[in-house]
Amino acid sequence: MTVQSIVDDAGAVFSAPGDPTVTAALGAFLRRLDSAPRLLGFGEPMHGEESFLQLRNQMFRFLVEREGYRSIAIESSCLKGILVDSFVQGADRLPLDDVMEHGFSHGFGESRANRDLVGWMAEYNRRREPGEQLRFFGFDGPIEMTSADSPRQALTFLDTYLRTHLGEEDLPCTPDRISALIGDDDRWSNPAVAMDPTQAVGATPEAVELRLIADDLMTLLASQAPHLLAEGTRDELWEAELHGRIATRLLSYHAGMAENSPRRIARLLGIRDTLMADNLSALVQREADRGPTFVFAHNGHLLKGETHWDLAGLHLHWWCAGAHLSVRLGDAYAVIGGAVGQAPGHGIGQPPPDTVEGRLFAVGESCLVPAAPVARRTGDVEKRADPSDNSTYFPLEPAGLGELDAILFLRHIDAAGT
Repeated sequence: MTVQSIVDDAGAVFSAPGDPTVTAALGAFLRRLDSAPRLLGFGEPMHGEESFLQLRNQMFRFLVEREGYRSIAIESSCLKGILVDSFVQGADRLPLDDVMEHGFSHGFGESRANRDLVGWMAEYNRRREPGEQLRFFGFDGPIEMTSADSPRQALTFLDTYLRTHLGEEDLPCTPDRISALIGDDDRWSNPAVAMDPTQAVGATPEAVELRLIADDLMTLLASQAPHLLAEGTRDELWEAELHGRIATRLLSYHAGMAENSPRRIARLLGIRDTLMADNLSALVQREADRGPTFVFAHNGHLLKGETHWDLAGLHLHWWCAGAHLSVRLGDAYAVIGGAVGQAPGHGIGQPPPDTVEGRLFAVGESCLVPAAPVARRTGDVEKRADPSDNSTYFPLEPAGLGELDAILFLRHIDAAGT
């Protein structure tokens, strides 16, 4: 069986984002699964290409209108995403420009497709009852490539929430003590730490004490959950749990930044992906009564196995969020990996024929195809190694196709997205 015959028998070809064949193929893919997923992932092979975000928007509209999905989560700060969610629900009257500027991390608020997504969700919700409204979530931590935020926002939110509903004697310390231990926020987000762990603050006595305080606050939150729910709302409790989760993981991340070992970078990447998985697991639980969730991120966060990255002479590998989700959710998690054939705007030429992308390129059109039969047919190919101008581009791993449920292959992209 050739890749062409696999596409003919079990997949579908399409011309470009917007082609209705895309959503028809998505529906057929979902029907072939043994059970309907509670969390469906769609990965992009690189950041900065609007075509994959346009496909995401098209797929999400279909999932909402035909499959009962009521939420989307994207690779952006979970704390910043609260603003976007408030906007799409009509609770925040900020101009859309401000929401895009302050509601996304990694510069993703500049994306036209992200703006279109937020606008469409807000318009959809205006015509719906609260229980039927769409929700928007970020699921990444407040972490960038070379820095991570101070824990102040997350710890202060959690402490304030508990202080509002519990007695002073229940809390492990005063707000002033937390603030004094944190000190200057800039020393936490110092980008120089990425290359020089000696400048990190995550292993200082103050940071160690903050980790103990965060753990005490989370233990208190868990032990008092019935009381807190009776005193307030489920959404308020969920948001407090989110901030507590961020505080504890962020402090662990800062501790990792202070390490000086060959595994330092991989450890940090693993902490970040574990936090992503924790956030998505919490989302699935929160949305269980409303419908499934659609998640969009880089392939490297969503596949069901280890992520591999060759960086500056180091071969890094760590368990990504999708691997954790596969363990936790089983068949309730499914993922479609994005791939690209040729993208001149990103310096990506025609793929070599003896690669997965090369075999898919030979089909002659873009396609959505199940991953398992493609994996069996391309077991003898090499990983794509031709150059790219986009540092976030990761080609498909031939040995890792079994960690995807399907592949969405864009054969040709004319220009880089903005």
